[in-house]
Amino acid sequence: MRALQIAAVTVLLLVAPVAGVTAPGAVSPSVDSPAADSTRSAGSALGTDLRSPVVPSSPVAGQTMPQIDRANLTLRTLSTPPGAETRVSMYARGPDLGSSLGFATADADAAVETAAVVSRIERTETNVERQQQILAEINRVERAEVALNSRQANAFSAHAAGEITDRELVDRLVRVAATAREYDERLDEIDALAEATDDFSSPARLDELQVALQVYSGPVRDHALAIARGQSPPNDLYVASSQRAVVLATIVDGHYVREVFRTDRWDRGGGPISNSEAIEITEAAYPETAALREPDAFGAGAVHRITIPHEIGTLRTFVSGGTEQVFVEHQRIDLSAFPDSEPVSETGDGFNVTVERTYPGGPVTVTVRDEETGEPVSDVIVTKSVGDGDSRTIGTTNDAGVVRTLSPAETYRITVVDEPRVLVVGDIEPLPTPRPVGGG
Repeated sequence: MRALQIAAVTVLLLVAPVAGVTAPGAVSPSVDSPAADSTRSAGSALGTDLRSPVVPSSPVAGQTMPQIDRANLTLRTLSTPPGAETRVSMYARGPDLGSSLGFATADADAAVETAAVVSRIERTETNVERQQQILAEINRVERAEVALNSRQANAFSAHAAGEITDRELVDRLVRVAATAREYDERLDEIDALAEATDDFSSPARLDELQVALQVYSGPVRDHALAIARGQSPPNDLYVASSQRAVVLATIVDGHYVREVFRTDRWDRGGGPISNSEAIEITEAAYPETAALREPDAFGAGAVHRITIPHEIGTLRTFVSGGTEQVFVEHQRIDLSAFPDSEPVSETGDGFNVTVERTYPGGPVTVTVRDEETGEPVSDVIVTKSVGDGDSRTIGTTNDAGVVRTLSPAETYRITVVDEPRVLVVGDIEPLPTPRPVGGG
């Protein structure tokens, strides 16, 4: 993508690679790899990616690192619209040969199509024909993006209505993300060809279209693809949907990862918005997060992307020029410093168990200690049951006596089992979701 206006504070970040989705058809490289993002992509422009944990940078000379008061910190998050009929479930995702083969076939087809587009442009005989072909290909991607948005919206509503399973929803969203990324890369190729064409340059709408295509990617979708391909171990995903929204969340490598898409907050026909306006909208909606580190902005036209890399994670938003609201949110938060939880505890049968409850879809940390010594108890089984449902094993405690899961949206109980000893922490209520300022 051609350089766009960037309002940014210089932030030095070290980004540790994690398996994630990359160019369709490719094996997931690290974020630092040239294959992970083209040098012209928005990801490389910011030098950070939600697929990887953000490591706190060393202070720049003359710059004071902010001191985080975690006791009073709230990291707000979007969810489905208040009052909307919402379908909520937990989905155990594992390797899936069928889905993986389907992704690979679609990726290969898209890559072949991009090669054909480049060939058509390069085969034109005159400068005028070349310009016309470039504009025609941009128009074709514009129409494809409209169809892509419709496919995603239909997936939201179909899942909310119970017409498709969690796996089918996630697979559809992964395909949408991979297709959008292929279109983005195709536009990179077209942009380069346009720049090499005499007396011609890419129209501004190419930049706007590339930013719009980036809203379809997400860190949980990336992780779901890596699991299906066997590049990451099986994992639980939290899935919530309403007619015009979806929430996906999971726990990856000691981090809580969440993505939210709200079509009701996106005015696709809305007017342009500036970087500074998009920053102000994000800062107003997420004041506590914005206070941790100044945002970076990247965008064009009616959609702008704002990124706030802070000491315990990253917030990324996409802001709509028409509604002047955040309509896409990606978060990655270090679990060791996750602020939005409240403990409940039970003691008995030799155990002291603490459950750090949080909002629906948020990370729940269960800590098991010896009742007398207070030492962590490892290798005990922990189960979770929701409502009147059966108990399901969520794992065994590690050396620190800890196991983690995701919070359901209704009352649940946690059971610690080390036969013949059993302790139940019952009637655990999830906390209210700390929504952005202004509601929604």
